[in-house]
Amino acid sequence: MDHNYVEVKKETGKGSLRSSLSPSLLLILPLAFLTLFYFYPLFSVLQLSLGNGDGLAVFGSVLADEYTRSIVWFTVWQAALSTLLTLALGLPGAYLLARYRFRGKQLLRALTAIPFVMPTVVVAAGFSALLGPRGWANLGLQQLLGLDAPPLDVLNSIWAILLAHMFYNTTIVLRLVGDFWARLDPRVAQAARTLGASPWRTLQQVTFPLLAPVIMAAALLVFIFDFTSFGVILLLGGPQFATLEVAIYRETINFFNLPTAAVLSILQLLFTLGLIVVYTRLAARLTRPITVCSPTVTQRDIKGWRDRGLSGLWIAVMLAFLVAPLGALAARSLTKLDADRGERGAITTGITTTYYRELFVNRRQNFFFATPIETVGISLRNAGLTVLLSLALGVPAAASLARRTRMGSVIDPIIMLPLGTSAVTIGFGFIIAFNQPPLNLRASPLLLPLAHTLVAFPFVVRSLLPAWQSIRPRLRQGAAVLGASPGRVMREVDLPLVGRAGTVAAAFAFTISMGEFGATALLARPEFPTLPVAIFRFLARPGALNFGQAMALSTILMGIVAICMLAIESLRVGNLREF
Repeated sequence: MDHNYVEVKKETGKGSLRSSLSPSLLLILPLAFLTLFYFYPLFSVLQLSLGNGDGLAVFGSVLADEYTRSIVWFTVWQAALSTLLTLALGLPGAYLLARYRFRGKQLLRALTAIPFVMPTVVVAAGFSALLGPRGWANLGLQQLLGLDAPPLDVLNSIWAILLAHMFYNTTIVLRLVGDFWARLDPRVAQAARTLGASPWRTLQQVTFPLLAPVIMAAALLVFIFDFTSFGVILLLGGPQFATLEVAIYRETINFFNLPTAAVLSILQLLFTLGLIVVYTRLAARLTRPITVCSPTVTQRDIKGWRDRGLSGLWIAVMLAFLVAPLGALAARSLTKLDADRGERGAITTGITTTYYRELFVNRRQNFFFATPIETVGISLRNAGLTVLLSLALGVPAAASLARRTRMGSVIDPIIMLPLGTSAVTIGFGFIIAFNQPPLNLRASPLLLPLAHTLVAFPFVVRSLLPAWQSIRPRLRQGAAVLGASPGRVMREVDLPLVGRAGTVAAAFAFTISMGEFGATALLARPEFPTLPVAIFRFLARPGALNFGQAMALSTILMGIVAICMLAIESLRVGNLREF
């Protein structure tokens, strides 16, 4: 009996070695992609900007400049303040989603996730439609109070920046903290209460220490996105505000000061690399909580007037804050307004579908002009290619990182690097690096999907990784004992188990591609604009018709994104995290 047991253990051990492909082999394709389409363009920008031998002098002069220090300081403090406000708004919601069951919860999660993948031009249009000088809030207050001038002056201020950052990133706190909180066994806190601890002391000394790593991880991820903010600052903050990302854009596009732009890019990259390393360390800890429980056990129905009142209040605030700007945008796309003659009160003239009908018209009669509705097809094509490329890279990368090897701990932050790199720098790097043989891709239809894949790739990996880590090694070992090759184990054991997570990752890649604006603004050919580029062009032109078409295109993009987020909610894998 013992002899047979030993033989089985030996065979199982051999099978486990054969049952999984080498992590280094799985990373060959993802690392080759990053080398060619991330590091090579980045190196091309640095070589063009600093390759004349004066690199150190340029570094010294830029870093010593007072303007650079002021930009760095503003970038840091606005990101820190935005992060604190986002946590203050998101943590109560994370508790509600983690500990309670209620009707419409899945829809609420989907609605709160939509802003995260909306392009900045759409968000800027939404806030303008809600809070702008002729926005719904100002028009309503003018009517109600009988005022001649708009009472709210929010746009082009620090408040617009902070509100937009909260609008974008609250879903990160809801999902990261909420999903982790939902898996904590409530009996730990109940034991503390039984021993006489008050609710506040239980939260302070029991629950919060368990949640501290995930709260820190969420805060770091929010800070990274706020630190690299571009469109929000450029479109809502006005010319008086500039983060490192905006400064890189202005130095590149407005002044063509490539050496300064390169130094700022390196400075931003060093900052974000340090933050990403810390984040990946914290994210790795989140896969090993002290006590795990199914959400079906930890969650309960909302009962009592106090719970109902607080829950209803938070849901109302969330819907008003996160849905109102997008709802205002959709309403404006169907509303015709009179020209502003300075009259007091409402200027609406009724519902119209004119702006949507105009999307099908080529008024220039130009062969090289894409009608607005054609940009939807162009974006859908790019998004489809992005999904295929992202999954082809993300599946082997997540499979390798799930092994938790020493090499994986080094590679994980590298995979996250594109998130912390200036989109302007990436787009400009593509123009320089792929503008001559043997990699002349400027006219290739793959150029935009490749750039979008670079942005979506980290999200795909983070979506797949928790599902891959949840697979029990014994399943692979059993398949190997039965003679399955490593490729067959991955094909017939791993992939079916992570299939739903793969669908979620594909939906994330699709929505990110549909809304990507930073690099696309530089790379999109004039005759093949994407939806965000077309919206930006319409917003930049005067006239009610152009503005209305921008609102209509934004509403179409918002609808596509909403469908994707609803699909993510219906397919998400149980109690696994997605970030």
